[in-house]
Amino acid sequence: MILVLNAGSSSLKIEVFDEGLRSVVAGSVTNLGTRGELKLGETASKVDTRDHAHALELMLTALAEASFPLSSFAAAAHRIVHGGAVMTAPARLRPPVIATIESVIPLAPLHNPNNLAGVYALQKMAPDLPQYCSFGTAFHATNPQVATRYAIPQTHHDAGIRRYGFHGLSYANMVADFGDALPEHLLAFHLGNGASLCAIKDGKSIATSMGYSPLSGLTMGTRSGDIDGAAVLRMSKSLGEDETDRMLNKTSGLQALAGENNMKTLLEREDDAAKFAVEHFCYWAARHAGSAVVAMGGIDAVAFTGGIGENAAPVRDRIMELLSFFGSLPVHVIRADEEKQIARDAFALIAEGR
Repeated sequence: MILVLNAGSSSLKIEVFDEGLRSVVAGSVTNLGTRGELKLGETASKVDTRDHAHALELMLTALAEASFPLSSFAAAAHRIVHGGAVMTAPARLRPPVIATIESVIPLAPLHNPNNLAGVYALQKMAPDLPQYCSFGTAFHATNPQVATRYAIPQTHHDAGIRRYGFHGLSYANMVADFGDALPEHLLAFHLGNGASLCAIKDGKSIATSMGYSPLSGLTMGTRSGDIDGAAVLRMSKSLGEDETDRMLNKTSGLQALAGENNMKTLLEREDDAAKFAVEHFCYWAARHAGSAVVAMGGIDAVAFTGGIGENAAPVRDRIMELLSFFGSLPVHVIRADEEKQIARDAFALIAEGR
């Protein structure tokens, strides 16, 4: 079995998979650093945690009590949000790989340090347990340079300012789930509080809507999506850099348009603000979709994943209505499962003897 870990800013999520990629048990520790909850399977209890290491210690104890001792795992595998331009494939977490992940922390300062916290903690508790990682950016490494390069001076490009793309594990899992039935030109939407799309041609990412950060592209739950750089500069002059960053990532998107970012609630509301917010979400998803179709030179099918993509039929229907000029297209709804993809990657590396 493989233990998959996803260490966030205030939570630690785990899931155990067997070699058939079946989920055996899942759990989480929430509200790290304060009073939170430890959940494993159907059992939940209140806990006080200090940090990621303490949360992991509590989770490993709970797993052992549930007949999943640390010795029962062949390896552990982690989600790492950003691999930069170098880490473009899953890898075993040896010192050079960890050093590379540390070096790209400036590209994902809110995510990579938390992801690494889980790695460091498990290293101390089980130094002999092989650890692997999968990157949220790696799936988009197949984008051509014309799709990733900003038209900016070379010095800034060399400093890492380029399009990377995110939600890569979700898209990779989608491709794997299709198997031999994968369409040649697939327009894929990952729609949740964070939202993006990906042009997938012959199983490879050709273009994606997110760029240097997860802020760009589609309208999202609390992120603005695409916005003119000059507008950002103007706002930062009055608000300051940190407050502008917080506004664009935390209080924009659906939240700014309708006062909340819960799509289910917005669809139930009858007021004009809610209706406009939903339309804005769908309009910009479809508008960016046109760009993606150009990038891959055609479209054979559309796939939706993510919390909104899987559960909000009115959103899917409206997006497809806006895309109806492409003709009648097959529409697929696929369950998002990044943890399964991380386990899949780790088992593949183990099979290769890495």
